[in-house]
Amino acid sequence: MTLRFWPPACGSPILLDKVGYDSELVTYFADDQGAESVSFTLLLRITLRGMTLAVTILLSLSLYAQDSQQPTTPKATAAQPAPGGEDAAAAAEAKLEKDVQNPVSELITLPLQNNTSFEYGPYDRTQNVLDIQPVIPINLNEHWMLKSRTILPVSWQPYADQNSGGEFGLGDTTQTFFLAPRGDRKLIWGIGPAIVIPTATSTLLGQGKFSVGPSVLALSQPGHWTIGALVNNVWSVAGSGSRPPVNLMQLQAFVTYQMKKGWYVATSPIIEANWRALSGNVWLVPVGGGVGRITKMGSQPINVTAQIYGNAAHPAGSSPWSMRLQFDLLFPEGPKK
Repeated sequence: MTLRFWPPACGSPILLDKVGYDSELVTYFADDQGAESVSFTLLLRITLRGMTLAVTILLSLSLYAQDSQQPTTPKATAAQPAPGGEDAAAAAEAKLEKDVQNPVSELITLPLQNNTSFEYGPYDRTQNVLDIQPVIPINLNEHWMLKSRTILPVSWQPYADQNSGGEFGLGDTTQTFFLAPRGDRKLIWGIGPAIVIPTATSTLLGQGKFSVGPSVLALSQPGHWTIGALVNNVWSVAGSGSRPPVNLMQLQAFVTYQMKKGWYVATSPIIEANWRALSGNVWLVPVGGGVGRITKMGSQPINVTAQIYGNAAHPAGSSPWSMRLQFDLLFPEGPKK
């Protein structure tokens, strides 16, 4: 589960989607940098494609390795499990599957989420954002916990009005804290602040504003299902006076159905509303979903998922569809009491 807060020559305006102003119309003047700049840009694009391919291959190998570890000894000669051992292992596996889908569980995770947006701008460019998202629970006492979620984007933002060139670097960092009750319950909830810190290395990759706002989460996990939503809204409170103010809402609804052997199907679109955008450019509404699996890479529990989304509504000039690939390292022990 993952969450994000989330411009050319001649001075013509272009529209950002997911990175930078997030649907704000902004003007950016580009210099003619010649063949050297184009070659460097192509190198960056090839690097990003290579990262995506490497992650995909790694996930495929991890799934193959997990399946290949099944015992081949005939049932008649297989050793009998220790009394209660099989039940305890099944219970631990079921708990991990629930915790992975619960944003405020007592589970330490390190997600690497790659979001690729296609057909961006009039030249149908490809935009890429790799989100590094360490998630750490902090137990305050036996009744309450604080969940810390940091999102640091590494972004490739193409120039929308050109068929080559763009900016590569860090985006704005988003820090969210959730105060939530500990223990099992029918309705799971959390509340806390969302903070956007202007850490972008380029004006194209960030808002240039320090923004804050509330974030609220609620979900339920009946049977094999996880059903919930997270909503937040941030407003700029400080930052560069030359950059436009921020008023951005995000609503992530998520539905997951857990199947056998760690497999699951899920949808978790991130709906955005840029309240300061022009009429017709306020909403981004993705529709789609995908599959995932909770498994092991050697002795390390991992979660891998792939999802495709088409945008039923999106700002003019932004991407009409995207792909999300995610790889999570899981640490089920969690924090000590």
